[in-house]
Amino acid sequence: MHIVACVKQTPKSDQVKVDPVTGCLLRSGAASAMNPFDEYALEEAVILKEQLGGKVSVITMGPPQAEAVLRDSVARGADEAFQLGDMAFAGSDTWSTSYALAKGIEKIDAEQKVDIVICGKQTNDSDTGHIGPQISAWLKWPNAAFVKRIICATENFVRVERLTEDGSEILEMPYPCVISVVKDINQPRVRSVKGRLAAKRVQITKWTADDIGADKSKLGVKNCPTNVVKSFVPKREVCSVTVSGVTAQERGAKLVALLKENNCL
Repeated sequence: MHIVACVKQTPKSDQVKVDPVTGCLLRSGAASAMNPFDEYALEEAVILKEQLGGKVSVITMGPPQAEAVLRDSVARGADEAFQLGDMAFAGSDTWSTSYALAKGIEKIDAEQKVDIVICGKQTNDSDTGHIGPQISAWLKWPNAAFVKRIICATENFVRVERLTEDGSEILEMPYPCVISVVKDINQPRVRSVKGRLAAKRVQITKWTADDIGADKSKLGVKNCPTNVVKSFVPKREVCSVTVSGVTAQERGAKLVALLKENNCL
């Protein structure tokens, strides 16, 4: 069994700055960590490896500092790491990002057949939830999003339970396939001493757009089919009114009057 987990380095702090011209996040100098949702994707990949044998490869697209999230993945149980790094990728939207990741997965698959690709359901910097389904579309592999449980995985297929708007449903898919998981699926483990040592030693494979045979007309901010009209960090305003009174009845009467005044009653 060969499982590929897609991970991303995202801002660790909520104090995120946005480039007013491009609308992209300013990541330079900001504290970063693995996207929280990807921790569950990676953990599920490692669980499958432990149950069925095989290995886990992790892949990310990002600048040089994104290497840290790959080493963190190895510390958590991954075996191999691949980084897509090229200025041609800069500013890519989900369509372009998923295309690049799909090309990277194709290259990994050509070297050793991939059975399952696992993604987190979304990232905490854009919250789109597009990447997993889009990767499956580029690869033309079956896909299940919002997976809360892998019921069983055999040599030929995987059966999963996925969340829906009114409950859940069970899907069975042949390999290769792509799934996106929610946080309910597991509890990520802590990094072991053995894993931390492996993370320091691992040789990370780094690929450019040319290395993965990507069409550069589908990459980068200038070639994205979506345009960021406006991007900003919402301002949080907290306001409150204290209702005073000698007795509870008096305070209650004032509260009712205040609610009526604001058309809440």
